[in-house]
Amino acid sequence: MGAVLAFDAVLSDFDGVLRHFDHAAQAAIEARYGLPLMKTAFDPELIMPPTLGQATEAQWAESIALALGGDERVRQAVAEFMEIRFWVDEEVRALLAAAQRHVPVILVTNAMDTLEAHLDLLGLTYFADDVVSSHRVGVAKPDPAIYRIAAERAGVAPERCLFVDDRPANVEAARALGMTGVHYRTFDDLASVLRLPS
Repeated sequence: MGAVLAFDAVLSDFDGVLRHFDHAAQAAIEARYGLPLMKTAFDPELIMPPTLGQATEAQWAESIALALGGDERVRQAVAEFMEIRFWVDEEVRALLAAAQRHVPVILVTNAMDTLEAHLDLLGLTYFADDVVSSHRVGVAKPDPAIYRIAAERAGVAPERCLFVDDRPANVEAARALGMTGVHYRTFDDLASVLRLPS
């Protein structure tokens, strides 16, 4: 394979880079029901078991409902929260697909058991060269082990990998292993680094 600048593989986060959720709708549900859904859902005690393959997304939803009281109104709010619309950033998809003509592209994601179904729904089942899901490998970003797994799957030394993520802590963990890290906030953050050969 050729090279994209100094990189022999691109390791990309999924949520917040390639896939995005309707945060306005999430806020609207919270306001309508007067419940701290986001804060509760992403409490480490609740989010980590399904992220590490120790529980399912359905069990996570149940844990959110129980933490908020578990009555019928709460369960309705959680059900709506779990059905929030999501979509693919087509610019990012196109840029990663262009990179893939030169180097492996690996998705590295803190995910749940529904990841494969969501990839299929979005038409991304065969998009990446590989997918490293925390739910499947039992370690999550920013644990160094998941970055090493991704680099190994790409067949590339960590210092030859470009890693992109929307969370600074995840980017710093990648840099600590010698990877080039990109903190993703906008498309230009990635495009300015991932300059492709003509």
